[in-house]
Amino acid sequence: MQNFLGAFNAPSSRVKGVVAAVVTVAIWSCFIVIARASAARTLGPFDIALCRMLGASVVLAPLGWYLVRTGQLQGGPSLFGLSPLALRTTAITGSLAGLGYALLSYSGFFFAPAAHASVLMPGSLPLWTALLAALFLHDRITATRALGLLCIVAGDLMVGGPSLLHAFEGGDVWKGDLLFMSAAICWAAFSIVVRHHRLEAVKSTVALTVFATMVYLPSYWLLSAFDVLPSRLAAAPWREIVFHMVFQGLGSVVISGITFTMMIKQFGPVRSTMITALVPGLSALGAVLFLGEPLYWNLLAGLALVTAGILFGVRQGKPVPAAVSTIKNEAVPAETGPISKGFSL
Repeated sequence: MQNFLGAFNAPSSRVKGVVAAVVTVAIWSCFIVIARASAARTLGPFDIALCRMLGASVVLAPLGWYLVRTGQLQGGPSLFGLSPLALRTTAITGSLAGLGYALLSYSGFFFAPAAHASVLMPGSLPLWTALLAALFLHDRITATRALGLLCIVAGDLMVGGPSLLHAFEGGDVWKGDLLFMSAAICWAAFSIVVRHHRLEAVKSTVALTVFATMVYLPSYWLLSAFDVLPSRLAAAPWREIVFHMVFQGLGSVVISGITFTMMIKQFGPVRSTMITALVPGLSALGAVLFLGEPLYWNLLAGLALVTAGILFGVRQGKPVPAAVSTIKNEAVPAETGPISKGFSL
């Protein structure tokens, strides 16, 4: 167990950061394609969110108990001895990345097409992260980074813009767009929290999962029992339930949650979310290959723009002294100047 944790908690190297980026982008791209296909099946958005949390908890709840039991609690007190982070930090990360992102994103797929999700979730993530980093971390948006952000936004609009225009024709599409945008803001805020508190990858993923599950599970059963919350869990085939527990729980939460946090520790929140801007184009390509959707010129143009934006965004500026973490004295690359002491997300 110590060897397993040490592999993630050891000081980050650039190689580990690159590997973490590749894994994160791959899982997030698959998430869009699978969520698009899943919306036409039995389970509803709240059912999928339940499967996500339960699947992740099977692995992470025992791990959280072990971390607390062996004295690896960061701050205190813990949430029933299952979260390795302080209660306040656990509640913040769990509310943003555990409950907020999952419930908002899954609900959005039942109102708006996945092309909207590609643009408004991973596509807009670099923009929201840059704005929040400037607001709370006093990050400076340089001219080069601003140009990169503009290229990414333009590329994402090339990919999903045509379908976004249909939102003006009426109906419920705007509801999905609003949900996708809110989900992106939740995840951007989570990335800022991770950077500010210098959270370790495993501990933050365990904490947000434990909190989300402990809050959502009783709420789900109570609301569905009184027919307040629509549930299709009883009508769903067991294969569909198990699939979502494995992919959404083990893949989207456990694996990508850890690798995304590793990315932030290596590249910082803004550059990390700019790297994930590859997801809109890749998920659209996945829809072409696996769902039989047509390949249009705007997809290729959008991919080129996003790639150009990432190259601008991840360029190293002038050397900045490393910020020393309070966690095991890890040296964490500083993306910004001094962090605001008034930060309160």
